[in-house]
Amino acid sequence: MGDEADPRVDEYIDALPEWQQVICQRVRDLVHEADPDVVETIKRTRQPYFVLDGNVCALLAARDHVNVFLYDGAIVPDPEGIITAGHDNATARTVSFREGEAINEPALVAMFRQIIANNRAGGWRKIKRDG
Repeated sequence: MGDEADPRVDEYIDALPEWQQVICQRVRDLVHEADPDVVETIKRTRQPYFVLDGNVCALLAARDHVNVFLYDGAIVPDPEGIITAGHDNATARTVSFREGEAINEPALVAMFRQIIANNRAGGWRKIKRDG
């Protein structure tokens, strides 16, 4: 993982109900699988973010689901249809998981990898502007 796990992200995940812990930890593992240089941090006071040359994704646990915000400017393809909200959002889309739902891991890792590639190419704003 980047340099190492951020203990503030551990604290965030550890404070959640067990089913949300499982989802958040798996998403955390998948973003690091997508690229081991991803760095963990906390933004907006307590929200876990995963960054590499820009935001990749963020976690936000709600009462009955976990949101994974994908910072892709709505340009990363979603052939598996895993996006659940924000289809027309200019900056981020969301994949939500409820208790007992499976994570489409290959699709999520593919999206993380594309977001990271876009970040390394200057970010989705530059790609949209130049495209």
